[in-house]
Amino acid sequence: MTTETTNLTSGGLPPRLRAALATAGLSLGPMIGAFVLSGLVLLLMKVNPFDYYGYVFQRGLLSPSGVQATLTRMGPLLLLAASLIVAFRAGLWNLGGDAQFLMGAVFVAAWAPLMVQHLPVWLVLGLSMLVSVVIGAIWGLLPAILRAYQGINEIITTLMMNFLGISLSSALVKLVFADPGTTVPQTRTLPVGDRLPVLFGSNVSSGLVIGLVVILAVHWMMTRTAFGLKLRVVGANPEAATHAGLSVPKLTLAVFAISAGLGGLAGAVAILGQYGNVRADWNPAYAFTIVPLVFLARFNGYAAIGYVFLFSALGIGSESAARRLDVPNYFTLVTVALLLVLLAVTERWAALRRARKGV
Repeated sequence: MTTETTNLTSGGLPPRLRAALATAGLSLGPMIGAFVLSGLVLLLMKVNPFDYYGYVFQRGLLSPSGVQATLTRMGPLLLLAASLIVAFRAGLWNLGGDAQFLMGAVFVAAWAPLMVQHLPVWLVLGLSMLVSVVIGAIWGLLPAILRAYQGINEIITTLMMNFLGISLSSALVKLVFADPGTTVPQTRTLPVGDRLPVLFGSNVSSGLVIGLVVILAVHWMMTRTAFGLKLRVVGANPEAATHAGLSVPKLTLAVFAISAGLGGLAGAVAILGQYGNVRADWNPAYAFTIVPLVFLARFNGYAAIGYVFLFSALGIGSESAARRLDVPNYFTLVTVALLLVLLAVTERWAALRRARKGV
């Protein structure tokens, strides 16, 4: 008898199914736990958690306008998830996504409203996205060089560049790219008719399609191409990659260029598809909140789409729930913080369990 047959006849589960259930538990467990603990926090605030999450899911998942807003917000979030998947699968920590996002957004918001007066809209949109990729990649260049040629930890450098980029983007809006036609510190506004087209007569921005195409392309690149294999080898064991003849510094630069470039593109899609301008001190902090979702998805592009959809719906719905129940608008960040803590706990528990089994 095979091992699998023995497991079945003895009342156990096949190894593959058991492994799949364990992976699902490690992915879904922290999320469910975060919702439960958030509910306890709401109870301490004297808010009924069932009312709160009822409003959240009614607005984010059931109402037509809420679903369209959820799908539109997914565009830039998917691009940030793709950015992180590239870096994490290659064993690198790009934690500067918020700065890359904002720098791409600011330059596009400053450039597109001016260029649309002189060039066809389709050309302006295409060039704007290209500009955002270049700006994002440039912003990720310094941490890449320091990691590739000096061995300096990229967690520190990307976080430093993150704080610098967030402050610089706000300064650019106030001092360089400010709209002279308004007293509000913001860039010029791109007219609604000149933004990314909507899908099928709805209010859903085609930025959603861009995000889906990119994250699926990244998943395919990292799992099905020789280039992706090289990046995974570098991430798993840089010394072995060097012995195999791979140029670790050049591949490190390539990873940061792709990851940071996608972060900048996320900023462009947010401006061209949703906001139309950038106000001073604006920072939605999307990149940091996407990090736990990418880990829950186990760096899988398909799974990341589902988690991003859920998070987007949660964000849209919580805005409505906050107004109705007098809950702080940033309460979603509490859920994300709890998710991070529980994710760390479950990963530690899984590692100890593997160690006990000698895996």
